[in-house]
Amino acid sequence: MMVTLKLATSLDGRIATGSGESRWITGRAAREQVHRLRAMHAGVLVGVDTVIADDPELTVRLAGYVGVQPARIVMDSRQRIPLASKLVTTSRRRRTIVVSMQVSNNRLTDAGVEVITVAEDDGRVDPNAALETLKAMGNFQAIMIEGGGQVAASFISRGLVDAVEWFRAPIVLGDEGRPAVGGFVLKELAGAPRFRRISVEAVGEDLWERYVRA
Repeated sequence: MMVTLKLATSLDGRIATGSGESRWITGRAAREQVHRLRAMHAGVLVGVDTVIADDPELTVRLAGYVGVQPARIVMDSRQRIPLASKLVTTSRRRRTIVVSMQVSNNRLTDAGVEVITVAEDDGRVDPNAALETLKAMGNFQAIMIEGGGQVAASFISRGLVDAVEWFRAPIVLGDEGRPAVGGFVLKELAGAPRFRRISVEAVGEDLWERYVRA
């Protein structure tokens, strides 16, 4: 399975202000390109905190697009996703999967959400177990992670990210802004996850950098 991490950040690598405001850091052209990237993936994955904060749709919204919509996948260890969220209320029309550590409860499955239970890792959903389960379900040759920072950190720190699509806006949010990649323990520089840049181009006023795992 190919795993891509999409980042939309300020120049200093922040995805939101300290208060959580994040719409819109990047411009229209960059956001349109993200929709094209979604169309290339079978699933789009986020953490439940992103759903609670932003209430995203995670669909491909391009003029004239008639292709298959990606499944929406939520890492949600304790099934906190709101029933009123766009992902849940549209789950009968657009496939929505919650990856949890708990046995599925009726409030989500009755709404049309698929709930899969996997092992935990330090109190959170184990990213390796999540990918293995999704792979076993079939039709998930490629998924794209879209947030938030702790989800990005959990996949990167375990060497599970194959590519990075990074959109950087020409703004600075400062050290109180929320980081694109959350914290993880790195004992020495030699053990840092490394990526190789394959292209850089301007997209509107933003910069689009593409990386693959080194």
